[in-house]
Amino acid sequence: MNPTQLATHIKQTAYDLGFGFVGIARAERMEPEEQRLEAWLNAGHHGTMQWMENHFDKRVDPTKLVPGAKSVISLLYNYFPADDTPSQEAPKLARYAYGQDYHHVVRAKLKELVHRLEESLAHPIDGRVFVDSAPVLERDWAARAGAGWVGKNTLLLNPKAGSYFFLAELISDLAPAVDQRIRDHCGTCTRCIDACPTEAISPSGYVVDGSKCISYLTIELREAIPEEFAGRMEGWAFGCDICQEVCPWNRFSTPHDEPAFLPHPELPAMGPREWQEMTQEVFSRVFRKSAVKRTKFGGLRRNVRFLGE
Repeated sequence: MNPTQLATHIKQTAYDLGFGFVGIARAERMEPEEQRLEAWLNAGHHGTMQWMENHFDKRVDPTKLVPGAKSVISLLYNYFPADDTPSQEAPKLARYAYGQDYHHVVRAKLKELVHRLEESLAHPIDGRVFVDSAPVLERDWAARAGAGWVGKNTLLLNPKAGSYFFLAELISDLAPAVDQRIRDHCGTCTRCIDACPTEAISPSGYVVDGSKCISYLTIELREAIPEEFAGRMEGWAFGCDICQEVCPWNRFSTPHDEPAFLPHPELPAMGPREWQEMTQEVFSRVFRKSAVKRTKFGGLRRNVRFLGE
């Protein structure tokens, strides 16, 4: 296959596995992104996430992760739910956490993608797959690959489907034709900036102070949530979707058809009382396969109690 045919073949194989969008970029050091990341870290916007300072070179150069890499294939997997009941009344749950942990679900899809490509190409692929599992600047690579642009809320926005997507990558020695970037379509819109209750998004957009983000406060922060955020959490107990809910581009979001992302049967019926009285047993049963287990029972209970203060 020539590079164009290879790109078409890769994308069709990925679409057959349920990926919504696929873009391809050349594997090379990311110079503008490197400077932005360094400035973001120097400003302390990563809060207590000290691990983000590690492996800096690998974050900005995919050939450090995969020696000999020629391309970064970015893939988007839809998780927008048909029923978003758990995000309507406090305590609220970010939509991405309704079903099974995306790390496992999407990684299995990626491994199957590599298997099918190796079978069809009749040779092994020297590469690695990633799903939020290594120092990879996923949003920047997806933007480079033309799968969307990084919006003012710093999420990847796709003009046909919004932002309710998991991002994944195949970094390998494959050399398909690369895609062109698409331009930023945020324009003068400031809805995400205006709606953020903790003012985590900078006034001009495109920079998020992670230490103020509700998702960080409810998931990554292991200490007590600072009192300055009392009354400003908008009911979110795990993660936050506010900047996605108000984004005009998400009017194009359509429900996913991934069975693994359907919520546990008990989840939609859980109201404030059930959340307040949740036991370790209930937590383990409802969230056993969910990304919510990342915050652990104690962390989730801390979040729910903080909402009531």
